[in-house]
Amino acid sequence: MTRLASLFRSMVLAGSVLTLGMVSAEAAPKKDFKVAWSIYVGWMPWGYAADAGIVKKWASKYGITIDVTQFNDYAESFNQYTAGTFDAVTITNMDALSGPAAGGIDTTALLIGDFSNGNDAVILKNKDTLQNIKGQNINLVEFSVSHYLLARALESVKLAEKDVKVVNTSDADLAAAFKTDDVTAVVTWNPIVSEILASPDAKKVFDSSQIPGEILDLMVVNTEVLKDNPDFGKALAGIWYDTITLMLKEDAGGKAAREAMAKASGTDLAGFESQLAATKLFAAPKEAAAFAKGKDISATMDRVRTFLFDKSLLGTSAKSADAVGIELADNTVLGDGKNVKLRFDASYMQLAADGKL
Repeated sequence: MTRLASLFRSMVLAGSVLTLGMVSAEAAPKKDFKVAWSIYVGWMPWGYAADAGIVKKWASKYGITIDVTQFNDYAESFNQYTAGTFDAVTITNMDALSGPAAGGIDTTALLIGDFSNGNDAVILKNKDTLQNIKGQNINLVEFSVSHYLLARALESVKLAEKDVKVVNTSDADLAAAFKTDDVTAVVTWNPIVSEILASPDAKKVFDSSQIPGEILDLMVVNTEVLKDNPDFGKALAGIWYDTITLMLKEDAGGKAAREAMAKASGTDLAGFESQLAATKLFAAPKEAAAFAKGKDISATMDRVRTFLFDKSLLGTSAKSADAVGIELADNTVLGDGKNVKLRFDASYMQLAADGKL
């Protein structure tokens, strides 16, 4: 599982942004749609839905086809979405802003599936308080949600990034790195967190449950595609809530669904359920819609855009955190109202809540 922030500073050239904008602007009604997703506890329902026929059921209801494709490389999934190859993708709120939105692709957060509620953590070796982090080298995936979590953790004890040294480390190497003498602090996400915490010298000193609602896992859709094809949005909402309802049932069908998701994500049922326990899953569409309409998202996205601007991840031409406009579900806008590229839309979650899909 990889949840990296997209490094558009080097990946998006001016000409490609122009081309991508043209692709978005020329979106038109169609019948065939493509969705990209990657391995993470909150996104496993999409793969299961495809395998179990739930995707086909909802697509058929609206007379469309939906192809759901798994990516082993998370960053590649939303790079392909940004390039126009896919109509929708699973992504975090931070990456949606730093990736497609900052790259010029008008993107709508159609579904808020969950937020990390302990899946992301700061871990120290043989030190059990966060204050001990000062002066240490911190191994993490630079510019990822781990980097953001570190910033929020440091802030909580009146420290700043200048008080530590970030060491960019691949997520694939973090668990092994922690076993070496040179590595004394890491920030990462599950299932890597669970693997590292199995070591007796590993001490969790901060996790995402202390910043609830800030690391959001979304299903986003190209705004122009959604505007021209609202049935696509309805089908995605139907697929999601159908699958979540099945998955959470305490019967043989629910257990079988969770076991299938666990196997697909490389763990067993117990491991998958422990990750679910550290995830605030919005199983009820009414709750998801209410969260999308709430005031907390405004404060969260303000923190996120400030962090991204400080890291030069809102584009090389960004003069401030206001460079990319973010439209919230109540239609208020953070940043440049003339350059809105990320939108939170509660309407499809509300349709599901009202039984109108």
